[in-house]
Amino acid sequence: MKIKNRFVLILIIILALIAASLIGIVLVRWTSSIESKQRVNELRTALKEVIATSGEKGLLEMAGVPVDNIYYGESGVSLFLNDKGSWTYSDEELENIKIFEVCNKAVVHIETQVSGDSSYFDAVPESDTGSGFFISQDGLIVTNYHVIKDASIITVSLHDGSVYEAQLLGADDENDIAVIKISPTADAGIEVLSFGDSDSLVVGQKVIAIGNPFGFDRTMVTGIISGLSRPVRDESGKVLLGMIQTSATINPGNSGGPLLNTEGKVIGINTSIYSTSGTSQGMNFAVESNTAASSVNDIVNYGKVSRGWLDIVPVQLSQTIVDYAGLKVSKGLLVSQVVPGGLADQAGLKAGNQQRLYGNSVIYLGGDIITEINGVAVSDYNDLFTALSNTKPGDVVPVIVDRNGSKVKLSITLVERTKENLSWINR
Repeated sequence: MKIKNRFVLILIIILALIAASLIGIVLVRWTSSIESKQRVNELRTALKEVIATSGEKGLLEMAGVPVDNIYYGESGVSLFLNDKGSWTYSDEELENIKIFEVCNKAVVHIETQVSGDSSYFDAVPESDTGSGFFISQDGLIVTNYHVIKDASIITVSLHDGSVYEAQLLGADDENDIAVIKISPTADAGIEVLSFGDSDSLVVGQKVIAIGNPFGFDRTMVTGIISGLSRPVRDESGKVLLGMIQTSATINPGNSGGPLLNTEGKVIGINTSIYSTSGTSQGMNFAVESNTAASSVNDIVNYGKVSRGWLDIVPVQLSQTIVDYAGLKVSKGLLVSQVVPGGLADQAGLKAGNQQRLYGNSVIYLGGDIITEINGVAVSDYNDLFTALSNTKPGDVVPVIVDRNGSKVKLSITLVERTKENLSWINR
């Protein structure tokens, strides 16, 4: 029994020693781990301070690593070291290459034979060549209206060099959008582009343009969004609203081509350059994709763009009318007549009641004077078209009028714009 008890005691002592050893090891490692974490945190803090003062390149040079360039991308930081012969591409370059590979085959070169003068902006001297892009496998192409305006023949060249004659499917002059169509062969290998959401764009965002400047097929340029919601007035006085301003170099021949984001989505249609020489000087504009997509949808489905209008007979104020009627406002649209029981009448818009001969027409004085529609100041007929350019029949728009010197705000439901109610405009 004594031997057995002694054995148990020895075993307990051995187990206690083993446990103590293990606890000691754990304590040592735990202490070491804490010290290691402290050192890492201290090192991390020190590195952050160096980066803040000298940058990543400075940090690497302090470590004795010579760096020629640093590129930042979604995949992290790419370092280009000494041997330039071994360089490949930066993240940004790879992105550009990929976008071109995916999107360039959807871009077409458009040439036209034009009857008469089809110039659009003063800064766009060429109207016989331009760009466009496929939106469907069956040959639907989106471009600018001014590219094909008055064209007797429209010729489209594809990426493989094949040439087709195109027909105009429909156009939206007010937003400078047109849809043309070719009948491609089965082996045409058509690639298509899709529209992105232009409402999500931000200034500084990278953009890519692919087009045919001066006839050079499928030329790619990059830039950034320089501004949003720019109003651009064309040579006829009409204003294109919501234009995207970009630094991507746009020249004659780029018109109608896609402005792309880094996902390869069309976020604009390159439309104009603004310069004194007719070539790009950094002020380039594109129709935003949401506006273009709406117009294209109407053209494809209905053959035209359906827009809202006011069921009234408007008269543009002149100084003669202002002086004769003793008006307190000098610019705006006089509401000469409203359609009895119509939507404008129901909304409370007041027509004139004093019949007068004005030129070869009869107008009615004493009615409301429209000074603003849908947030757009209205001085003349061009402003009326601009204010209603992106509306649909049934839309309710805010209208501000001057009524005997008082400002009145109305909400008016729009009717469909037709040739008949357009003819009511007193020119």
